[in-house]
Amino acid sequence: MANTPKRSYNITALQRGLHLLHIFSESPHGLTAKHVAGRSRLPVSTVHRFLANLEGAGFLNCSGDGVYHLGIACFAIGQAALGQLDIRRVSLPYLQELNRQTRETIHLTVRHGLSAVYVEKLDSPEQLRIFSRIGAAVPLYCTAVGKIILAYMPDDERKQALPQLGLQRLTPNTVGNLQELEAELYRVRKNGYACDLEEHELHIRCVAAPIWDHAGGVNASLSITAPLVRMPVTRLRQLATLIQTAGLQISRELGYRTVSHGSPPRRPAEGSAA
Repeated sequence: MANTPKRSYNITALQRGLHLLHIFSESPHGLTAKHVAGRSRLPVSTVHRFLANLEGAGFLNCSGDGVYHLGIACFAIGQAALGQLDIRRVSLPYLQELNRQTRETIHLTVRHGLSAVYVEKLDSPEQLRIFSRIGAAVPLYCTAVGKIILAYMPDDERKQALPQLGLQRLTPNTVGNLQELEAELYRVRKNGYACDLEEHELHIRCVAAPIWDHAGGVNASLSITAPLVRMPVTRLRQLATLIQTAGLQISRELGYRTVSHGSPPRRPAEGSAA
């Protein structure tokens, strides 16, 4: 019997509404209808209808000056989604132990397209802390958590993803071209961990390790993040082994059994930060 083509269930209005919510997720200060129309390339009249419906359902709220923000319904769904993430539940005890041992900010991220999204964060108890929030998306090419996800992608998938990253120099330390990035990703796979040496934000350093799923794929990572003043390269190297161990422990709880390249915790090579 010939294979019948899959039926398409694309609902244009639903897709547009979801796209508008995604636009708001990237705009923490809110947007007016005019701004939404510009970003979505939809007529202002169409945007007004969508905004009114989304506001009525609680997915948006509108201030007196006509600026819309994400509403409480988005928060409720987001919290429910986080609660249903097995990786978050399984990882939490290990994140708490890292937080206790290091007294630094600990992040857990999962891949979302060409970004890494924070799904858990434990703050440092120190007075000088890192600003970040659960639900925020960060680039793959200039963050430690993102470089982990890129480095352990299947080769074909990585080759397709790299040209789509749209590299931008966010700091003087940000990777400048794909050749540099590929060399960096090779080092990540060789070492089994990744570093962000003020590449995403100045004065912030980070070290991250992979989390493998039961099939041996890496779609999540965990990290230790600290201000530059508390993260000299010598300490970063010491923390690399610690976070690799935590990542492997979490992976085993998620059903990971087969040891693949880069998975066992290794002592960082002398003179190497990533």
